[in-house]
Amino acid sequence: MRTSDIIYVAGHTGLLGSALVRRLHAKGYNNLLLATHRDLDLTDSTAVQEFFARERPQYVFLAAAKVGGILANSSFPASFIFENLRIQTNVIHEAYRSGVDRLLFAGSSCIYPKLAPQPLCEDALLTGPLESTNRPYAVAKIAGIEMCWAYNRQYKTRFLAAMLTNLYGPGDNYHPSNSHLIPALIRKMHKAKMSGTERPMVWGTGTPRREFLYSDDAADACIFLLNLPEERFAELAGDVESPPLVNVGWGKDMTVREVAELVAEIVGLDQALAFDSTKPDGTPRKLMNTNRLTSLGWEPRIGLREGLIQAYKDFCSHIAESRSILEVGT
Repeated sequence: MRTSDIIYVAGHTGLLGSALVRRLHAKGYNNLLLATHRDLDLTDSTAVQEFFARERPQYVFLAAAKVGGILANSSFPASFIFENLRIQTNVIHEAYRSGVDRLLFAGSSCIYPKLAPQPLCEDALLTGPLESTNRPYAVAKIAGIEMCWAYNRQYKTRFLAAMLTNLYGPGDNYHPSNSHLIPALIRKMHKAKMSGTERPMVWGTGTPRREFLYSDDAADACIFLLNLPEERFAELAGDVESPPLVNVGWGKDMTVREVAELVAEIVGLDQALAFDSTKPDGTPRKLMNTNRLTSLGWEPRIGLREGLIQAYKDFCSHIAESRSILEVGT
């Protein structure tokens, strides 16, 4: 990508999308197309068609999605599959129709079978049953991978799917029922610290293992992939035998208990943690095999402790909003 190229970041206000904007600007890319949901409803096929026909982006980062943790996925399964299918179908199809040079579709490690061998390799896709708590979301993301692959084969597009491990960082979602693990833990620990008496309750047994990647690292990986030399990019996107799929992760994991204790330490909480074993654990382990990505020359820079410190600073910098969040739910 040249710095003068028109780059559309779909979902630029989200965790990954905002990190993409930060990192693109830092690298000198200033010709960015950014449209809020108010300006462009990505579930509206006519609006998306008109947007691409008018703006003619050359590169697309498809980071827009309906996302959430176990509770949100369990409570709104129809919304997760319906909205995500519409968003990605509209954007991928119009990227093809308008002649976009390259597109990167961002997905999640939940696409892989619940009991797939660890660490998760790209060829584990569709080899077993999915985790039931987020299956509708996972199926939508799998459909996005298949769509990129199908368009590459039929229309000779150059679309790539990057499956990301659990992300965290500035601008995360701290909603009491719709957040992912780390922002939920930050919110719980901060609330307990402020109360001085409350004992924070962590969902599940604390035994599942999870991998985490700082959002700016994830954004750098996505930019790196879309910027690959033609021969390397074609190797990833042009294979008729395997999908155009690349795992993006840290390559190390830890138990939920360990990450909860680390968050409590960084927040400055002294109380002992409690674990609610009546709540679902989700997949026992989700560690990504990132050999395909690291063999291309990319590695993450920001370790979990450093990233959590920055995430908590960001949470505290928006303390007025955080207080309103803290007043709702537990």
